[in-house]
Amino acid sequence: MPQPLREAFIPFLFLPVLLIAATGHQSLSADTAITSVDTGRTITKVRSAHHPDGPRVIASTYEGDVIAVDHQGDLIWTCPLSGVMNHDLWVADLDGDGSDEALAASADGYVYCISDDGQLRWRFSANDAPMVSVCVIRHLGKPVVVCGGFDNQVRYLSPTGKLLDTLHSSTYSIAKPWGKDPSKPRPPAKLHVANFLRPVTNPDDPANDRLLIHGTMNGMQDRGAFYLFKPFASQPDWMIRSPSPTVVGHVHVIPADDKTPPRILVGTSGHSSNMAVSILTTESDHQQTWQIPRRHPKIDSFGYRVVQPMVIDADASDLVVLVGNTLVRISTDLNEAQSRLYQADYSFHDAWMDHSSGHLILASAQSGGSCIHLINVKRPNWEQDFQQIAPPGKIQAILDGSKAVREQLAHFRRPDWEREPLPVYLMTESRTGVESTIDQLRASYPSPVFLNGHHTGQAEKFDRSGIPSEKYRNRRDRRRKYTLSQQQALDEFIPLYDGHPGVAFWGGHGNDPFMFQPDTMMKVIDAAGGKKTVLIYPELEDHSDEFAAVTEHLIYPLAAHAQTRNANLFLRCKHNFWNGSIYQPAWDRLRSGEFADVFVPAMEETSDKSMEISLASRLGMWTSGAVNQWGARSVPDNTSFDRSRQHSHQRLPNHFLRNMVYNISLGATYINNFAVDQEYMSLLWEMIAKGALYVPKRDEIVSFNPVHLSMVSPDHEFLNEGNNVKWCTFYDADTEAKRKMVFSRLNGTWPGAPNTPWDFSTYAAGVKDRRLNFLPPYPHGLVLITPPQGASDAPLPRGKLTGHLHPIYRDAMQEVRTNGKSYLDRNGRPSLAADQHADVVADKIRTAAEQLPLTVDGTVAWVAAESSPGHLRLTIVDGGYLNPDHQVATVRFHRADPVRVTDLLTGQVIDLTDDPTLSVKVPCGLFRLLDVQLKGPL
Repeated sequence: MPQPLREAFIPFLFLPVLLIAATGHQSLSADTAITSVDTGRTITKVRSAHHPDGPRVIASTYEGDVIAVDHQGDLIWTCPLSGVMNHDLWVADLDGDGSDEALAASADGYVYCISDDGQLRWRFSANDAPMVSVCVIRHLGKPVVVCGGFDNQVRYLSPTGKLLDTLHSSTYSIAKPWGKDPSKPRPPAKLHVANFLRPVTNPDDPANDRLLIHGTMNGMQDRGAFYLFKPFASQPDWMIRSPSPTVVGHVHVIPADDKTPPRILVGTSGHSSNMAVSILTTESDHQQTWQIPRRHPKIDSFGYRVVQPMVIDADASDLVVLVGNTLVRISTDLNEAQSRLYQADYSFHDAWMDHSSGHLILASAQSGGSCIHLINVKRPNWEQDFQQIAPPGKIQAILDGSKAVREQLAHFRRPDWEREPLPVYLMTESRTGVESTIDQLRASYPSPVFLNGHHTGQAEKFDRSGIPSEKYRNRRDRRRKYTLSQQQALDEFIPLYDGHPGVAFWGGHGNDPFMFQPDTMMKVIDAAGGKKTVLIYPELEDHSDEFAAVTEHLIYPLAAHAQTRNANLFLRCKHNFWNGSIYQPAWDRLRSGEFADVFVPAMEETSDKSMEISLASRLGMWTSGAVNQWGARSVPDNTSFDRSRQHSHQRLPNHFLRNMVYNISLGATYINNFAVDQEYMSLLWEMIAKGALYVPKRDEIVSFNPVHLSMVSPDHEFLNEGNNVKWCTFYDADTEAKRKMVFSRLNGTWPGAPNTPWDFSTYAAGVKDRRLNFLPPYPHGLVLITPPQGASDAPLPRGKLTGHLHPIYRDAMQEVRTNGKSYLDRNGRPSLAADQHADVVADKIRTAAEQLPLTVDGTVAWVAAESSPGHLRLTIVDGGYLNPDHQVATVRFHRADPVRVTDLLTGQVIDLTDDPTLSVKVPCGLFRLLDVQLKGPL
């Protein structure tokens, strides 16, 4: 029997008052077009399916399961797959029985075929490269499955999953990579990934579809090209470069009619400034492109979205375009003057038009939603109903839980045994709409410290002939106008200190670190009069020898000047900088601790897929003494691990909140956040101010595993792989068979792919994929990645690692050295292969965890810190970054002997038993802030 889901039909008049009040826009009209079905899962892809019992929705969950739901809101079946994401989903009747099967292209390298009753029928894989696209075409009147992967190949399969033929992109592709940076090698020419595969019906030959391929070689910068093939042909009949202004994130085919040949609808994936719809007519050069901001410049000033155009009516005269939280109605002739916008409060992961039932199907809200939304477009005023969507399920649970936390904070009192909170610098918070909240917090509490964040579109024009590197002498940031004199720059920056405790602004950028000459920045610091100055340097990633000129002639002179003037350099780096590039000679002085009070290790993790590694690496710098502070950041495109599918428009920044709770509980004190919903994020500020969120010193944290990895001079292959994340055509099966690395699958070939069993992320961090692990579980305690200990005969200013950690680590630390690719043997040689030595390291980590006071298991992130002798602060956070859920954490006590565990927000005392474990429930999208009272000091 079908299982009833938690279904919410919006027209019901007896919805709880709390639900209506909390959302403020729950429709009470009996004529609403919306049915919201709460699946209990985060739904990322939706398709419509035919079945004799009625229409169905086939959906993929964030975790890669495939489910079927009917239009009455019943769950028909669930088919668990590999546990990693599906890049594509397709439905078609493969066996001619009148019911559609489902096909999923998984990041684990397989295409899965699921029967109409939810059974796994077959799976196919040629290698371990992620599958990215799948569809079904007709050949000689029979279905043929077509799939494409990150191995640059397309394969034809029988309805039973047998390989019929292979089409390699090298035989027809017109892809041509660009660039001459030797530190970032280009892939070979004439290779592309089949970003999209779509059937194109042939009105002259209905039994034989044609195959449309959109090929791309770079998920962030390549618009790619379209190729149209006859089934099993070796060369296309037609090809055209994509007219889109940026990468392609959506493709939909409009079938031919009596007047018009097949047309291709194309939507972009990218920044709001590049949102566009294109229409291409097959077998001709006719094309149109409509850039949405040209007509609607205020659709949204910032954000990263996939533009999803679909035909909505039978005669293909009208389009509906989903752009995050906005629906655009426009005719297929792209007459922008008649386009209309409808905006909801939430953005959605996917959309699909079911013409047979007349329903527009939306996947879950990107902010952690759990619903599938069915919109009956035959109903009048359905667009207005779209604007009123208030998702029940997890979104409502998050809103209710957040409201409860705010109410609990009103009565919170910091425990008497805890010290005064440490200052947390909120560097770039927008005051718009929350001026009174910020003013009240500033007047009442010493922390958080709100700096005056400033952003400018200008840079300084000065004589750059003294920059010794030709590369950086000639570099410019194309987003800046280089028009300011030094005095004009000073006139812009110095007044920013008035009325504020300090300022934060960009001093430069990876595109051009010398955006302002060092002397100008020094003069700004001098004019601060002792107030805090934070110079932000985003996207520092260059690991070539050329960057030494930047450190010697910009970074270190500024650091020396800042040292005694309450100023910091916030290094917002990318990719594997903090476990790779930082260990090159150019950064010796930073690692030494010479400027420990100045440098702030931070990350810009857009396009990245290794957050659990960068976290351990920044913490390793901090705990080693190389720096005395570290920083964190939340920004909308943090979720853009795959730039060709940027569903990065979360309107409820609950993932920001939890990420910051975790980072600050680990001691991050410099916060560089982007504003999405400041009223919501003010909950974080209040927790900091009142001391509900405990900000530990590094020698108070007791949840680091005693085993740590130390990085020596990084292996060249590891550096290249970890920094070359945009090209997606590097896959070579022979190379990958030999490539066994400690930190692996970091280039652009592996979005969402499972981590290898021997990867640090697997055995240490406990994460399974290259995706968005901002909240890693680290079940055996966080494993630090540090500078080598005792590596130099001369003592370094930073001192020893154990000198900065809690006393429990004094005689417990074990060092494992690596160059990022292999482990080092006792003689310092990288002779221990990652796949062969990983089990040895993993066993050490598991065994060493028993020396900790406690560890925590579950889909949670956690931190334990000694808040006073005899008390531990235990912070446990829902670990579902984009797929939050009600979690259960298991606390395992080792060296700690607890007598009482109290939730500091609710006052609840959690019962202890003689069992050395404790089960803790963590509400969906939230956290638990616990005090663990011990029998005695650690």
